[in-house]
Amino acid sequence: MALIETFELCKYYENGTIVKAIDGINLKIEKREFTSIVGPSGSGKTTLLNLLGGIDRPTKGKVILDGIEISSLSERRLSELRLRKIGFVFQSFNLIPVLTAFENVEFVLILRGFSKKERREKVMKVLKDVGLEKLADRPLTKLSGGEQQRVAVARAIVGEPKIVLADEPTANLDSENAIALVELMKKLNEEKGITFILSTHDNRVVERTKRIIKLVDGKIIQS
Repeated sequence: MALIETFELCKYYENGTIVKAIDGINLKIEKREFTSIVGPSGSGKTTLLNLLGGIDRPTKGKVILDGIEISSLSERRLSELRLRKIGFVFQSFNLIPVLTAFENVEFVLILRGFSKKERREKVMKVLKDVGLEKLADRPLTKLSGGEQQRVAVARAIVGEPKIVLADEPTANLDSENAIALVELMKKLNEEKGITFILSTHDNRVVERTKRIIKLVDGKIIQS
């Protein structure tokens, strides 16, 4: 069974005329995939990720994640599913500036109800995985852009999700940090079996992924 499957997935917006951001996409993502979604600006990459992650709801069609049709879940059940099954990495990091690296990663586990001891063990382990264990107690404001994005990856994987969705994860990074981040995610995919889907304009990302899905005008034209 595929980890994610979509059936005739559509997302339309009305702005005087109907804009078909996603237009009838049928897609299967298997476990352990390391996939990039590419295409020009406005092709629907971010919209597709938001639909796959339950951040947005489709106009028509279905999204099935790990055997569950998420497109028809209540907001409460959808929030619970996102918390337990999906990790997110955003272009703008979406971290909490007043917290330390440790506290940003720990926040997910607090929401999940883990004990203080369990949280400490899990957070330190995942910070070690991303090479930040020595910076655990450093305020976010004292970390570089590359280090902050590594914190974002640690936060995404600490709850052991089924899949991580990363929206333009290297957009705000220089070349060295961008390559290092993609290599880190590739390592996590290969060694821990985490499924990654990355939307990107960045050829440095694309050439390191195992599968490339090309979007144009909300449709898959190549996979």
